[in-house]
Amino acid sequence: MKRLLFLILFLLLSAAPAHAADRRTPVVLAVEAVSPSVVNITVVSKSEGARSPFSDPFFDQFFNEFYGQRQRQTQSLGSGVIIDGPQALVLTNAHVVSSGGEISVRLKDGREFKADLVGSDADFDLAVLKLENGSGLPQVAMGDSDGIFIGETVIAIGNPFGYSNTVTTGVVSALNRPMKTDKGAYGSFIQTDAAINPGNSGGPLLNINGELIGINTAIQARAEGIGFAIPINKAKYVVAELLDSGHVSPIWLGLFGQDIDQTAARYFNLKDLKGMLVTEVHPGTPAAEAGVKPGDIVLALDGQRVANKDDYLTRLFSVTKSESISLVTLREGERRSLDLRPQVLDKGMALKLVVNRWGFELADRSQGPGAEVTRIVPGSAAAKLGLQQGDIIHQIGNRRLATGIDLLNAFLRNRMQKTVMMRVQRGRNLYTVKLTL
Repeated sequence: MKRLLFLILFLLLSAAPAHAADRRTPVVLAVEAVSPSVVNITVVSKSEGARSPFSDPFFDQFFNEFYGQRQRQTQSLGSGVIIDGPQALVLTNAHVVSSGGEISVRLKDGREFKADLVGSDADFDLAVLKLENGSGLPQVAMGDSDGIFIGETVIAIGNPFGYSNTVTTGVVSALNRPMKTDKGAYGSFIQTDAAINPGNSGGPLLNINGELIGINTAIQARAEGIGFAIPINKAKYVVAELLDSGHVSPIWLGLFGQDIDQTAARYFNLKDLKGMLVTEVHPGTPAAEAGVKPGDIVLALDGQRVANKDDYLTRLFSVTKSESISLVTLREGERRSLDLRPQVLDKGMALKLVVNRWGFELADRSQGPGAEVTRIVPGSAAAKLGLQQGDIIHQIGNRRLATGIDLLNAFLRNRMQKTVMMRVQRGRNLYTVKLTL
């Protein structure tokens, strides 16, 4: 009889429903707190003009004259998160709003706002929007991405494939991951296995306390369970510059360098080919003031081993003007640890460096994109290539010259290359040429 009563009591207790409070886990609490500040971003862009079958702007103009204007409308979707409710500021990815169309933002509570682009930077893939007439808005709590643990639980919220406020969870898989895109290599990202799909771009990555630790920015399409986010501590520096000037200032340390080959490794008694050999140090730059000299080997940047000159540039492109940089260099077998503050590369300095290194002067065009060649230095790489005064440079490397700051970034990315691919217009013809130093 006792056994029967015990069995009945056990069954009754097992069938009793769990209280809602028992199921409100830290993940649930974090989602409830943050999801009102996660937004759905829609960008509608309109373009006019018939397209020729040759995909050439000059032929496009010809086709427009004969076939008339034709309007096309495209739409892109993405996510974002409100980082400042009183100021109505939304943080998202730059590629979400890169089409330049009309931006609409929808909140979880159903409210919709038009948004203005405050500023964006394609290299950091971040953009700040301001909602028109936004009031009574929620905002996410800021976290600290420098204190992230590998293996800790993270939460992603976004709008994958148009499904608004979708929640996924996972763990931090790795930190300081570099990423390669069609515009180059970038670092350093948070890697997570939380599901991140198209439409998640710009959405928040949260810790278990519901604090913003990253902005979801990319997926590895060829693999499952691999997503990337921009650390929020890095994003804070970028946001400050975007709010101040609308763009992120290009920076450098004043160094030029080259990869280490077998000959250099034997000469400097190196165990491997990792590092960058310094070949030039420009006066008045952070490197010069820190005592760096030609012949030094850059071994590490911010505590991470430098593999080669491209790796050095990749790591430098993830630094803003407000941050400090630590370098480890090698000279005559002695290691030196240096702390430097990067220098903003202004347009005047960049144009002088272009003349000295590549051999031509450039000037902004009064109309249209690109930069006009105004002078060729005799005997330079540009002169040997056959560039002429009046040529229009539309692209350097993989950077199109649409605005003045594009030239700065294009030079910074390609300044140490032995060959530089360029897109040049002469008259009505476009050419792809290779500048060899």
